[in-house]
Amino acid sequence: MPTPIQIVEVGPRDGLQNEKTLVSTEDKVTFIRRAIAAGAKRIEIASFVHPKLVPQMADAEDVVAALGPVDGVTRIGLTLNKRGALRALDCGIDQLGAVCVASDGFGMKNQNQTSAETVATAKEIVKLAHAEGRSAQVTVSTAFGCPFDGEVPEQRVLDIVARAAEAGPSEIALADTIGVGVPSQVTSLVGKAADLIAPIPVRVHFHNTRNMAIANVWAAIEAGAKTIDSSIGGIGGCPFAPNATGNVATEDVIYLLSRSGIDHGLDLNAVIETAKWMETILGKKSPSMLAAAGDFLT
Repeated sequence: MPTPIQIVEVGPRDGLQNEKTLVSTEDKVTFIRRAIAAGAKRIEIASFVHPKLVPQMADAEDVVAALGPVDGVTRIGLTLNKRGALRALDCGIDQLGAVCVASDGFGMKNQNQTSAETVATAKEIVKLAHAEGRSAQVTVSTAFGCPFDGEVPEQRVLDIVARAAEAGPSEIALADTIGVGVPSQVTSLVGKAADLIAPIPVRVHFHNTRNMAIANVWAAIEAGAKTIDSSIGGIGGCPFAPNATGNVATEDVIYLLSRSGIDHGLDLNAVIETAKWMETILGKKSPSMLAAAGDFLT
């Protein structure tokens, strides 16, 4: 099995962005601090998008300011365009997360751009971050299927990955935005992408819409992925993708890795406690299996 796997906690951004209950800035910062206390070293803390499109992220700058810099922790801000990237840089975010889209249909819905235009924008964001002495990574969304265009050819995704790599991002993620991928598909795409862009590492981002996320995580690790996106409690969804339910749960990923002898650096019980705390904030149960069942032999 591979060397230790890094987990990127995306709950404060992707986890909350589609929730109808508006979470206060104070509770968002508490959420982030609890993740840090549990061992998270990279956290997607906000997205810098127009507040009318994603009202939950309207306080992005306030969250960054209230949290402040944290030693040993990379605070990631999602940005879809240059304006958002400048906002993120101006408030002191550590790393920009750029997004390009593998399908034209979702690109127009999510970013009002064609797939090719989103790739050009993502590369511009990476270069902008580098010019400001910051790091940046790129996520390729709808890499395993699109809610509007249907199947996305593997070679199309690989071509996008190759073009994004030209900008020199710190990593490139393959995202199953609507949770349609299966392990065989993941094995093929992740393996080919890892070979194509080495030594740039591959990250993966799975939604559990069709109950495939944890199986896809394992397939991705076996195929060479170095980093897994996950959300405490398994919360999440995309405002622009019909029926896109939550992310793979951080606690479920931790359990899988721990029981498989793979280091990850997080405290499972602390993460489960945070998932249960977030249930009180959102006023509903989380979809996480581990939050309900707990650890084994504790």
